[in-house]
Amino acid sequence: MFKVNNNFLKLPGSYLFSTVARKQREYQAAHPEAEIIKLSIGDVTQPLAPAIVERLHEAVSEMGVAETFKGYAPDLGYEFLRSTIAKHDYKSRGVDIAIDEIFVSDGAKCDSANIQEIFDAESKIAVCDPVYPVYVDSNVMAGRTGEYDEKTGLWSNVIYMPCKEENGFAPELPTVVPDVIYLCFPNNPTGATITKEQLQTWVDYANMNNAVIIYDAAYEAYISEDNVPHTIYECDGAKTCAIELRSFSKNAGFTGTRLGFTVIPKELKDADGVSLNALWARRHGTKYNGAPYIIQAAGEAVYSDEGKKQTAEQIAYYMNNAKYIYDGLKSAGYSVSGGVNAPYIWLKTPDNMSSWDFFDYMLDKANIVGTPGSGFGPSGEGYFRLTAFGTYENTVKAIDRIKSL
Repeated sequence: MFKVNNNFLKLPGSYLFSTVARKQREYQAAHPEAEIIKLSIGDVTQPLAPAIVERLHEAVSEMGVAETFKGYAPDLGYEFLRSTIAKHDYKSRGVDIAIDEIFVSDGAKCDSANIQEIFDAESKIAVCDPVYPVYVDSNVMAGRTGEYDEKTGLWSNVIYMPCKEENGFAPELPTVVPDVIYLCFPNNPTGATITKEQLQTWVDYANMNNAVIIYDAAYEAYISEDNVPHTIYECDGAKTCAIELRSFSKNAGFTGTRLGFTVIPKELKDADGVSLNALWARRHGTKYNGAPYIIQAAGEAVYSDEGKKQTAEQIAYYMNNAKYIYDGLKSAGYSVSGGVNAPYIWLKTPDNMSSWDFFDYMLDKANIVGTPGSGFGPSGEGYFRLTAFGTYENTVKAIDRIKSL
């Protein structure tokens, strides 16, 4: 008789966002008259920018003509998109990234979950705490866990790096040297950032200890402060120790159309001199047939003059929401952070409420759905995340409800 992969049975509880969605459905079913406002998941609400939609239509038309029809995409992505990415996201910032170091995919979530496949099963991983759950769950699925501690509910091969209020919700270098380090800045869920000097410390640490950094830069487009790096490759030596993940979902609203890319420099090699670039190219070609031509064509339009202008307006829209949430909660007496370089607001629950108790309180008393901080890791307990990706009207309505509690 067949048996399931036992690693999947090691996953703790249920997936955070599935639980949030289930509790929302159950409450709505019991209170059909309630007008629930969802500020829980990072799904955009503004439509795709006109320049992107126009290019999508053109690309669809091309697919209906024999001379311009496209089948499977090249393994790494179309050269027109990869060269555009290299020019606008890297060369414009003084960073030289070759197009064959850019791997186009259907989004950063898949890449962040899949990239761990190329590392040894016994590798120790380090994650910020709070942490985007995919980083941990995908490693558990791969068996990269070690021993389980019943008291803490943690695995020995997963090193949690606490991100506390007193250190600006930024991690400190771990005392146990990991093999793989996950960093996400601007951060999901806390909205925190680190300076280029702070990031350089991590790059130096990784190079000194022969570790690799998986750097999630999905929220790079929301950076507003000058001393916050847009890419880890702004740091000296990053090409020998870092992989970077990027997403079109948040910077251009591709949550429903799906597009992202991963950068793996050719200089990045493991302890035996194996090229991670070549290894990922083999994995990518084996397991992935490429993002659709029409989506990659739309992705190129993001970098056009009109595309950049229109997506910048959308980002400003969401960041205006973030400011409204931040200022409103602050005036209501809440302790809040984030919302400056990222579309997430991280608030401390009042009166020592647990994260899930505050979730229930907000849903019942204000009909607002957010995300309990404890779902992001041990250090998230006592915190709560709200997103700025709703409409401005719903954002205003939600904060007004909270202020009236």
